Amino acid sequence: MSALACIRRSLYYSSTRSYVSKATKSTASNTLKVSSTAEPFSQLPPILHRLHEAKAFKGLSFESLAKTLGRNEVYTASLFYGQAKPTLEDIAGLSKALGVDEQGIIDEVGSHWWPNRGIGGAIPQDPVIYRLYEGVIVYGHPIKSIIHEKFGDGIMSMIDCKVNVDRKPDPKGDRVVITFDGKFLSYSQN
Repeated sequence: MSALACIRRSLYYSSTRSYVSKATKSTASNTLKVSSTAEPFSQLPPILHRLHEAKAFKGLSFESLAKTLGRNEVYTASLFYGQAKPTLEDIAGLSKALGVDEQGIIDEVGSHWWPNRGIGGAIPQDPVIYRLYEGVIVYGHPIKSIIHEKFGDGIMSMIDCKVNVDRKPDPKGDRVVITFDGKFLSYSQN
């Protein structure tokens, strides 16, 4: 298989597939380019574009990078979308795994940088994200009522929350299992 075919294959299986679909390979620099105007990249620091490009070029998954960093897979993916603040250890691990200059990462998303969490407009257009949004619209109030019945007046933290995505085999077609394991926070009665 040619190098370009390998890159296309890794892009196809990459979780950034829809964002890297317009990627091009530069034979001089042997790099991939992601359109910085495509959503959600237009809202991210440029170094995060570089991390996506390096991940796609090396054919790495978020799962493999998470193992390298000693982190959760969803947290690792969140680093790439500017939704989590990387530690210096995260930056060193990403630099080594992806071959991206460590100081370049520090300069853009180091200790001085804070995530602007929440990418996109009011109603998501991407089908996967829209279906998650639809799930909250359809099941949000029932889930809220059950949380109140079981825990009382409060919320589930999205700050102290572990998120996992798993694949479960099923004869009717594999199932997506998304788990939000969040700390319960009671409302103050001051």
